[in-house]
Amino acid sequence: MNGGRDAADDGLRARSEPVDPRAEREVSTRPGDGSLGRVEAVKDESFRRWDVTTPSATLIGRPEHPDEDVSENLRRLHDEQHPAMAGHGERMHRLEKARITHAFCNRLGLTPWERDRALGIVTDLDLTVFGSQRAIPKVALVVIQHVVDDERQRILGLHDREWIAEQPPESLADLHERFDSIKDDPSYRTLLDLVGLDVTSVNRLHRTLQTQLDEQDLRGAVFGREPHRDPSLPSFRDREPTEVPGPSGSDAAE
Repeated sequence: MNGGRDAADDGLRARSEPVDPRAEREVSTRPGDGSLGRVEAVKDESFRRWDVTTPSATLIGRPEHPDEDVSENLRRLHDEQHPAMAGHGERMHRLEKARITHAFCNRLGLTPWERDRALGIVTDLDLTVFGSQRAIPKVALVVIQHVVDDERQRILGLHDREWIAEQPPESLADLHERFDSIKDDPSYRTLLDLVGLDVTSVNRLHRTLQTQLDEQDLRGAVFGREPHRDPSLPSFRDREPTEVPGPSGSDAAE
């Protein structure tokens, strides 16, 4: 007789008490419990039909209607005419050159000095002079070949023409046998095949690179290092030698 009243009292008492979110709840896992009904499914489809396709899609920067155009301020941003966007394309191009070159250097296992030399040349190099072969991966691989071979020649002393002229033929033959060009590296040849460069194209790009290193003054370029001395710093030659006092307090000259 009192079963219904007791249940109602228990329900009121349960609703008046705070609900513990950590309490276990019974979740039904029977077939069809998690699916939408026919009406809810149709409503959901009609509302989402004109929504964005992916979460990354956005309608910012687009006109509200097909016959309208974006605002003048936004158009200036798109055309990089706004002061906040001045030089954005050039900065992104420089960043892309550094990113691709750095990835190649890591793949080929270059030393930090060789990597910085390659980055210093590629980031400031004008790629338009390479014509149809001015793609960043192609030029970057040719620059890496130039830097690595040049450093390995310096280690052996092959860059010193005067010293080379004084060496006997036997020593020169031994030096050239010890020289290991990066062109013989299988990883480097694999990258050349991936970007579509053959021996003829590499040689042509290398000749153009040698000319541009002198014309653009990039032969000694190193990324992150300034070759010119700060003019605000005092010259070392203008400083007078500091007198170091002797053990007894007298001058060092005495």
